[in-house]
Amino acid sequence: MFTGIVQGVARVVAVRELDDFRVHVVEMPPSMREGLEIGASVAHNGVCLTVTAIEGDNVSFDLMRETLRLTNLGAITPGQCVNIERAARFGDEIGGHSMSGHIISMAEVVAIEEAPNNRRLWFSLPERLGRFVFEKGYIGVDGISLTIGDVRHAETGAVEFSVNLIPETLSRTTLQDRAPGDQVNIEIDPQTQVIVETVERVLSQQRR
Repeated sequence: MFTGIVQGVARVVAVRELDDFRVHVVEMPPSMREGLEIGASVAHNGVCLTVTAIEGDNVSFDLMRETLRLTNLGAITPGQCVNIERAARFGDEIGGHSMSGHIISMAEVVAIEEAPNNRRLWFSLPERLGRFVFEKGYIGVDGISLTIGDVRHAETGAVEFSVNLIPETLSRTTLQDRAPGDQVNIEIDPQTQVIVETVERVLSQQRR
């Protein structure tokens, strides 16, 4: 389990390509590696990955076909950075919201609005996921626990939503470098998903 409170960014120093498979080698500072062991779970841009090797500062992770299909990790090149969060432990403070590290889709950055001391980003989601997005609800964007600001419907049928970012979030995450056209990983709040799907199922049964 993860909390969506990103602990920092880490640089991808090497990428090994295989058939429908990738290995990412990430340079992690000592503060992020403390107590890290092979088999541990670490979220990269919100994607739960397993540690497969540790060599000094460099930590390796395997990416399977489904991960490459659903997330933005397949487009990462050496030198780029990813948001990092170690798995939560019992007794840790949950500052964000409960997240599984299982990405449901990607969303496109469609607009950026600058204002003194904060920034608003707008994202476009496929229409099928729009029913899980509510104003003031939770959402995971590249592994960051964020509160949804506004929600609107585009002429294309897609659902667009905004998040407001304070300087601390921008300084600690890769969202400071995002630009229109970029793709981000999205994890829908699991509690919201369960409630919406339960209500839809009950209403469907009542109509029969």
